[in-house]
Parts: sequence; structure tokens; C-alpha cells
Amino acid sequence: MELTITLEDTGKRAALFGSGDRHLRLIKGTLGVQIAARQSSIKLSGSTRAVGQAASVLEQLQRWLRDREELADEQVAEAIARVTRIDDARAFDSDAIEVYSHHPIAPKTAGQKAYVQAIRQHDLIFCVGPAGTGKTYLAVAMAVSMLKHGTIQRIILVRPAVEAGEKLGFLPGDMQAKVNPYLRPLFDAMADMASFDQIKRLMANDVIEVAPLAFMRGRTLNSSAIILDEAQNTTIAQMLMFLTRLGHYSKMIVTGDDSQVDLERPEGSGLIDALKRLSGLDGIAFIRLDRLDIVRHHLVQNIVNAYSNGKA
Repeated sequence: MELTITLEDTGKRAALFGSGDRHLRLIKGTLGVQIAARQSSIKLSGSTRAVGQAASVLEQLQRWLRDREELADEQVAEAIARVTRIDDARAFDSDAIEVYSHHPIAPKTAGQKAYVQAIRQHDLIFCVGPAGTGKTYLAVAMAVSMLKHGTIQRIILVRPAVEAGEKLGFLPGDMQAKVNPYLRPLFDAMADMASFDQIKRLMANDVIEVAPLAFMRGRTLNSSAIILDEAQNTTIAQMLMFLTRLGHYSKMIVTGDDSQVDLERPEGSGLIDALKRLSGLDGIAFIRLDRLDIVRHHLVQNIVNAYSNGKA
């Protein structure tokens, strides 16, 4: 679909487009629409939905510019969030999770549906379960969907680097090279939801950030989806530090398998402690997936069953 919008006031063209067309780039990157800016008009092309959303955003921004001289990036993000809110509500009524790839992702079990619904309804979610239940995959899918719809501005993917003692200095290369082995599962999940070029571009612009848990200290993360994977391998102090990074307009998803703690003192797991300590607090969702929610190769479920039945 193509649509051409005529500017209300060409004198405010620079304010509408933003410095270096940054406002148009934000609309383009978030909604997935192509934008060609002309002197007195804007040409939109893409899917019917994306073009309609972009047109509504630009209409809202032009209304705001009637009584002001410039727009902040936050106001553009707010306009995008407003326009996509109705679409989000419609999407939340269904199981489909819209990502950047052509095919939406959907939960496959009752437990996974409850998990997705919990993410939609709460700002802090704990999901615990064995390997193959989609804990990380669905968390990343929901984060990518929220980024696409403009309800968040960033995705932060975090994992404890337990094998390196969180020191990371014994591994060769820069920080990214050091943490890549620990964060590879998060990259693998995201590869199903966006093209390599999209991921590379979003990472280059700090829209997607991957980091070891040790680098979260001292930060406050607003308008973000923050995912902590393999949380069973955090200490109690690390879990407290991570949870207190939650900022305004953000979602925090904590995933892990409390039966697979790799710490020297498993009883000191921050995940296990948090599940007990926070269980009575309002506003926090706790989801436990089990062997029936395993959606990998059918042998994975058989393997999990065999090891669970054979515990000493």
C-alpha cells in the first residue's frame, strides 16, 4: 500500500522530521514502513497496517505542532505508542505474537499461553521450568513484539556468566567477544524473529543491548524490556541488584530452571530465593512450566522425564 500525506505547515517541516530526519527514522524503524520525505509531502509505503499506523502518528504529530515549535523524541515515541495501543489490545485478545519476521509466533501449550498473558498484564514476570519449554524464546518474542509496536524503546538481554565467575577477564577479545558464548541462546532466539541486518542495525543503535549481569549495576532502565535468562545461576545479591534496575514503562522477565543450578552453593540461588521472598507481593506474575510444555524435539521431553524419574 502507498499513501501520500500533505504537510499542514511546511514551515514546521524540520520540526516534524526531526534533526537528520530522526523522527521519521524512529517511525520507520518501529512500524516497519518505508518513508520518502518531500518538500511538502510524505510518501508512505508498506503493509496496510503499517502505513495506516504511520499516517496516524504523523497526523498526531502535526496536531501537536500547531501550538509548539519542536518535538522531542519522547513525544514521537508516545505518539507511536498511542496509535499502536488499539492494535496491541486486539493482538492481546489472540495468541499471535507479531515480530519482525513474516510469520507470527504463538504459544503452543496451555502453560505457554498463561506465560504470554502474564507478560501482557504484568511489569515483572518470573517464569520457571525445564529446558525446552519456551521460557526464553517467548520472552524474546514478546520483547521484539513490544519493540515493533512502540510500547518500549529498547530490549536488554542479560545472562549471568557463571562459568567465568563474572570476571570475564580470562577470555580473549573485547567485552562483546567475552560475553557472546553466554548470550548465544538469546541471539539464537532473536534470529527467528528478525533478519540479521535488522538485528545488527538495532544493536548498532543500542536499541538491542546484550550484557552480562555484572554490567547491570547502577543502571535504571526505562521504557525497556529487560530479560534475565538462566536466573537460577544468580546469587541473592545479584538478583536484588537486577530487580531494582526496573524503571518506568518497562517490562522485566526473569527466566530459569530451578532444578539446574550451577552455583557452588545451589541453596544461594537468587532465583529460588526470589520465588520464596516475593511470592506474596501484588503486581508480580509467577509462571511455572513443566514437562508437558516442552516443545522441542520429542526426545527432549523423554530425556527430561528420564532424568526426573531417576533422581537420586
